[in-house]
Amino acid sequence: MGAPYAEGMAEREGVHFLKGHGTQNDFVILPDADAQLDLTAAKVAAICDRRAGIGADGVLRVVPVHAVDGISAARAQWFMDYHNADGSIAEMCGNGARVFARFLADEGWEANSQFVIATRAGEHEVSVGPRGQVSVEMGKAIDGPLGDSPKVLVAGEPRDADAWWVPNPHAVVFVDDVVALESPLLAPEVIAYGRFPDGQNVEYACDRTIGDELHAEVRVHERGVGETKSCGTGVYAVSLSLRKRHNVAGPSTSTVDVPGGRLWVEHAADGRVRLVGPTELVARGTFLAKWWENAG
Repeated sequence: MGAPYAEGMAEREGVHFLKGHGTQNDFVILPDADAQLDLTAAKVAAICDRRAGIGADGVLRVVPVHAVDGISAARAQWFMDYHNADGSIAEMCGNGARVFARFLADEGWEANSQFVIATRAGEHEVSVGPRGQVSVEMGKAIDGPLGDSPKVLVAGEPRDADAWWVPNPHAVVFVDDVVALESPLLAPEVIAYGRFPDGQNVEYACDRTIGDELHAEVRVHERGVGETKSCGTGVYAVSLSLRKRHNVAGPSTSTVDVPGGRLWVEHAADGRVRLVGPTELVARGTFLAKWWENAG
């Protein structure tokens, strides 16, 4: 019994990971303090495969800022190397940033509950609160390619949509009932008028606002992923559309319900925007070395 058991233990030596989610937007976390992991697009796709891999909406590699070429950060120690499920790279992921922050705090990689992380969209302040509540400062919306407002086909009918870059590209279209839409959401048909040369996420939003309480129910189709239970930058984009729709210029809080739970977007008087909501780390494990080597 001793030799086979020892051999089995040897096979288990490989790459360590954790699994976490923010409102069921789920991620595989790869701690890489020595910046040694070669994370190819094929390997990311294999990891995120929900039948042949661990399964996730994306991968978060945790790597020191100083070890990443082209990334400059004055305040952050750790860089969030984020990849979509198909292996493509996104500028920012709001829920991913919150899960990333939860990992750093829970694992003791950051000593304080408030700190700064680095992303491809710059540095972002995060705050890890009790019971897994995490907020992340999202930055301001940026200008994308100019052109006519995009349209999204809903049941074959083109409907006007809002275009936002936060910094990921999003098209927000308001509908009467998100539950009545097809399930799962298929790849949306978007008449982009050149606004989204690299593709876009689409948010289907049902406006539930009462008085000055901004509120929406939302479903999301993410580029490179498909329909997800939640999308942090998408929720931010919806909050911008709610403010535009209801002519809100000052501070506000938008409540956004997604299939995976509830998030809040706080627009402060100084223009800062924070995404707030729950996070959870659910498991840790190890990729077998042979699987990792053959995954791409």
